[in-house]
Amino acid sequence: MKKDKIVVIVGPTAVGKTALSIQLAEKFKGEIISGDSMQIYKDLDIATAKVTPAEMKGIPHHLIDIKEIEEDYSVSDFQSEASQKIKEITNRGHLPIIVGGTGLYIESLLYPVSHAQVEANEELRIELGKIANDMGNKKLWNRLNKVDPEAAQKIHPNNVRRVIRAIEVYEETGQLFSDFQNERNKKESDYDVFLVGLNTERERLYERINQRVDEMAKAGLIEEAQRLWEKVGPRLNVQSARGIGYKELFDYFNQESSLEEAIDTVKQNSRRYAKRQITWFKNRFDQVRWYDLVEHPQTIENSFQEIGEFLQDDRN
Repeated sequence: MKKDKIVVIVGPTAVGKTALSIQLAEKFKGEIISGDSMQIYKDLDIATAKVTPAEMKGIPHHLIDIKEIEEDYSVSDFQSEASQKIKEITNRGHLPIIVGGTGLYIESLLYPVSHAQVEANEELRIELGKIANDMGNKKLWNRLNKVDPEAAQKIHPNNVRRVIRAIEVYEETGQLFSDFQNERNKKESDYDVFLVGLNTERERLYERINQRVDEMAKAGLIEEAQRLWEKVGPRLNVQSARGIGYKELFDYFNQESSLEEAIDTVKQNSRRYAKRQITWFKNRFDQVRWYDLVEHPQTIENSFQEIGEFLQDDRN
C-alpha cells in the first residue's frame, strides 16, 4: 500500500523552523501542521513564538489556536488530529508539512504506539502532581523508578508531565511504560517521511535564544504572562501555565523574584530545553537530514532539491 508523503521539520527553538516551513509550503504547494504543544493555546502568542498572520503569507496553518488556556491537550489528541489533517491535506493534492519542536508529538505521529490510547486518569494526575508540588520532582521520579527503572532513566525528573504519564500508563494498564516505548522501536512509520532537522553551533544557538527572549520581553511577554497568571491563579497544574516563558514569570508576579531574575531564568530554561530537543531528535530519529541555515543559509537550496527529488520518487 502506497504511503502518504509528508515533510517534517524538527529542531530546537530559534533555528528558523517556521521560516523554512513557509518557504517549503510556497515552493511545494504545502499546508503546515504545527507540532508544538504550546501553540495550540489561544492568546498565548509571544512566549510560544507563534507564527503571525503576516508571516503565514496565506499558507494554511493547522492545530494552532485550537484550545482555551484552561484545557488540556494530550499526545493522543495530537496524534489523532494531526493524522486527520494529513489525510485532508493529501486529499486536496497538497503537501503536509509538520513543523515543531515537541519531540513526543512528532514521534507519536510517525510511530504511533498503544500507550497513546490509554485514557487520562485526572484524579491520579492531580494526586501525582501534588506529590511533585509538595515533596519535589525527584520524589515523584523515584516512584516511577521503583516500578519502571528503564523508563525513569530516559525521563528527566523535572519533566513532571512525562513522569506522571509514565506512572499513569503503568497504574491504568499494569504494563510498563518502557514496554510501550520498545513497541515503537519495532514499528515502521505510517507515512513516507522526509525529515529535516535544523540546528546550529551551540554557542550561536544560545546567543539567538537569549536575543529572542529579550525581543519577546519588548514585544509584551510580561503582560501576556500576567494575563495568564491572573486567569489561572494558583492552578499551576493547568497545562498552559507550565510553558517556558510563563512559569518563570509567575515567580515575579508572586514577588518571589525580581523581573531581571525571572527573565534570566526564562533564558536559562529555554537554553536547557533546546539542548534536550537536540538530544531527543538525534537519539530518536536516525534518518534526519540536518541543516544549519543560521551559519549556512545557502544550504536551503540543498533542502529544496532533496525534497523535490523525494516528492517525485513514487517508488515507495
